[in-house]
Amino acid sequence: MPVLRVPVDIRSCRLLGLTGSAALAAGGAAAGALPVRDVPAPHSAAAVLGLASVYFGLVLLPAAWALLGRTLRGPAPPGLRDLLLTLALWAAPLLLAPPLFSRDVYSYLAQGAMVDARIDVYAHGPSRLGGPTAAEVAPVWRHTPTPYGPVFLGCAYAMAGSARTEVATGVLGLRLVALLGVALMVLCLPALARRCGADPLTAVWLGGLNPLVLLHLVGGAHNDAVMLRLLGAGLVASLGRRPAVGAVLVTLAALVKAPAALGLPAVVLLRARRRSGRFPRRRAVLATGGAAAATTVAATTLAGTGYGWTTALDTPASPGNWSLTSTLGRLTGAGLRAVGSGLAEFAVPAWHLAGLAATALVVLVAWKRHHLHRPVYAVGLSLAAVAVLGPAIRPWYVLWGVFLIAAAAPRGSARPVRAAALLSGLLALVVMPSGFPPDHNQLLIAVGGSTLGVLALWCAYRVAARAADRAPRPEALPPATPRPMDPPRRIDRPAWDPHRPPGSTA
Repeated sequence: MPVLRVPVDIRSCRLLGLTGSAALAAGGAAAGALPVRDVPAPHSAAAVLGLASVYFGLVLLPAAWALLGRTLRGPAPPGLRDLLLTLALWAAPLLLAPPLFSRDVYSYLAQGAMVDARIDVYAHGPSRLGGPTAAEVAPVWRHTPTPYGPVFLGCAYAMAGSARTEVATGVLGLRLVALLGVALMVLCLPALARRCGADPLTAVWLGGLNPLVLLHLVGGAHNDAVMLRLLGAGLVASLGRRPAVGAVLVTLAALVKAPAALGLPAVVLLRARRRSGRFPRRRAVLATGGAAAATTVAATTLAGTGYGWTTALDTPASPGNWSLTSTLGRLTGAGLRAVGSGLAEFAVPAWHLAGLAATALVVLVAWKRHHLHRPVYAVGLSLAAVAVLGPAIRPWYVLWGVFLIAAAAPRGSARPVRAAALLSGLLALVVMPSGFPPDHNQLLIAVGGSTLGVLALWCAYRVAARAADRAPRPEALPPATPRPMDPPRRIDRPAWDPHRPPGSTA
């Protein structure tokens, strides 16, 4: 498709993305992660139309995002305010939609209610709570302790009270928490990019308007938004000569989700840069470690959840997890069973160990290459490795690394940005809006909705191409007709009178 001959502006990108976001919200009303009492029959007309509408939107929204990225390289790129307004327009329809692509928000509410009921969330799953809130949790997680830290459990506890009478109220509260996290994430991106020597507009486009941010942090209300806003704010503070504040904020991010602790080495290095005297790194390690320890004790004491989160980090992944190492483990196990080997049961654990070893290797290489000049970039690469090579993966996990890669990728190095953008676009399509695995009929409906989205894009392209062909081109304009030269201006002089004295003007 010769897309390059069709001009693209930010207004058409906004309209296309808003159409996709509205289709997602409308389809989610019937095909999203609804409360169990509101779920329609799997093959009812409402469910079919809802699923088709969601996948129609899943084609339009990433396409609008990709075209918007193209405008950044054009002769008149949009400004930062234009990008922020675009994000607000695309996110607006999703605010009142039901949860999309995951039922994790119900787990958050149940865990908050467990804290309120003084049930140990690190020893028991939501099934111990019982009641309507626990009934909304996906069956695979009902008996699983939480892996989240005390900072997020404090947020969930604050919203659990509103969910006692109406679950939808608690969902809206957690979505507003996630929305605030997204807003602060986006505000951190330009500051991080300027301090790291990256392009602020590209950072906001890749890290803020990313379809995964809209689909999973806004639509799914995931707590990764809280983690990333604290991590980003902590790194901004560390880059801005406030390393103590940075250590506190990054530690709070790790007390939401543990992988954020990879940001603490960056705080140490940035702090050591500004210290003089002997052993600057050693003193930076001690100062940052002390701030992190004090923050951990204070946050855990205030939340009242205890230190069980230190032993809950090995919460098992779901059996059907499609991470790279889990998939390779299942394939290897199937092959071993086919040849009658008794080692099949060790295939998945062995691949998980291999993935952890590969993650450690990538982290070491990233820090060795970038720790002196680009510690924030090293954190982004490390978090991306944890997400991709770990034993469990969800599409929104990729945002851990994409967020910081967008803000700190070296100027002129397009490969990491393109890889992050391509991975984000692909992962936007792989999860069903209900959060459950699809059956054969649902896959066909999803393909049908996606096909309609592609056809809509093609029709829009043809209309735009014809309009561009009809528009006069500067080189095709007829040459301007030269204006005839004005006749010489006549200067009227008085007639000569032989009887008038010389020099007389009368």
